[in-house]
Amino acid sequence: MPAHLVRPKPATTPAAVGVLRRAALPLMGRLPALTDRLVAQLREREPAYRAAIEADPAEVRREVQRSLRHSVGSLLDPARSRPAARACSARIGAERAASGLPLDAVLHAFRLGGALIWHALIDEVTVQRPEDAHLLVHLAADVRGFVDEHCACVADAYRQAERELTWRRDNRRRLRAAALLDGATRIADLPAAAAELNLPERGRYAVVLVAGGPGAPPVLPGEPRAVWHPGPDGRRGIVPLTDRTSAGLAAACRATTDRVPGLRIGVSPAVDGLAAVGAARRLAETALRICPAAGGTVLLDDELPAALVAAAPGLGRLLADRVLGPLLVLPPADRGLLLDTLTVWLDCDGSAQRAAARLYCHRNTVLNRLRRCEQLTGRSLARPADLVELGLALSAYRLRRD
Repeated sequence: MPAHLVRPKPATTPAAVGVLRRAALPLMGRLPALTDRLVAQLREREPAYRAAIEADPAEVRREVQRSLRHSVGSLLDPARSRPAARACSARIGAERAASGLPLDAVLHAFRLGGALIWHALIDEVTVQRPEDAHLLVHLAADVRGFVDEHCACVADAYRQAERELTWRRDNRRRLRAAALLDGATRIADLPAAAAELNLPERGRYAVVLVAGGPGAPPVLPGEPRAVWHPGPDGRRGIVPLTDRTSAGLAAACRATTDRVPGLRIGVSPAVDGLAAVGAARRLAETALRICPAAGGTVLLDDELPAALVAAAPGLGRLLADRVLGPLLVLPPADRGLLLDTLTVWLDCDGSAQRAAARLYCHRNTVLNRLRRCEQLTGRSLARPADLVELGLALSAYRLRRD
C-alpha cells in the first residue's frame, strides 16, 4: 500500500486511558445484562452456538460471563488482569475444541463480545461525559488489538487441543483395532469398539494381511470403511463384507497385486461379528504364508489343503521329504523338470494334453515324466490316496522353497 494511503495509528493519551477506565468501571456492575445481550446475539447470529445454548444454556451463560468479566477487568487493570484474561480465553478455546464447536464459531463469538464491550463503552461515555467522546478515537485501535489478541489466543489453544484430541482418538482406534485383531477384546467392550471404529458389531468381516510392496495399504474398491493396523507380519485390515463375499474381496485384492510387483495379500474366510476378527486374523496369516514369494493374493478358502500343511510346518517338511525325497536328490535340472511337470499336471486336473500345452512339449513327454515320478516316489497317479499325498507334499515343498 502506498505510504500516503496508510493512516497513522492515533496515539493513546493518558486522558484517553482515563476515559476508558472510567467507562469500564460501571460495566462490571452490568455484567449480567451484558451477558444476556451477548447470549441473545449468539443465539440469533451463530447457528453453532444456538445448538450449544439449547443443549446447555447455563454452561454457555457461565462461559460468556466469565469471558466478559476478564475482558472488562483487563481494561481496568491491564498489567494485573490480562494474564488471567488470556488464560480464560485459552481455556474456552480448548473446551470448545473438546465439545466439537467449530473454531470459526468461537472466534465469531469473541468478536461479537468485543463489539458489545466497545459499544457499551461508547454508550457510557456519551451518556455520562459526552465532552470526552472525542477521545474514544484514540482507543479504537487498542480495543481492536485486544480482541485480535484474544482471538489468536483462542485459536492457538483450540488447535492445540484439537491436535491432542485427534492423537487420542487415533490412538484409541489403534488400540481397539489391535485388540480385535489379537482376539483380546472382551465381549462387554465390543459395542464401544464398534462405535470407535465405525463398524457394525454384528456384521460380516474378512481380515486382509498385506506384506511387501509400498508402505500404504492397498486400495480395495467398495471398502471405504476398512480399518488398517500395522503388525509384525505386515499391514492388517478389518474389512466389512457388506455386499460382497470373501471371494469378491479376494478378486479386488488380486487386481491390486497384479499391478504391484512383490505385493503379497492373504485373505481370511468370512466371519460373523467383530468377536470373530481375531480368529479371522489367524486364518489370514496362514493364507499369507501360502502366498508365493514373488507376489499375489491367496484366499484361504481356495487353498485349504495347502493351509493344513502351512499350519504344521514341521509335519509339512516331514511329508515333503518322505514322499518327494527321491526326486529332491536329483540334479537341479532334472528335479525342477519333474516337479514342474507334476505340479502343472495336477493344476490341469490330470489332463496330459493341457499340461503339455502349458509346458510347451508333447503329450507323450508329459506322460513319460509322470511315469518317472511314479517310479521314483513309489506312488501311483491313478490311486486317489497317493494323489492327495503328492499334492500335499508339493505344497509343503513349495512353501519351504518360498
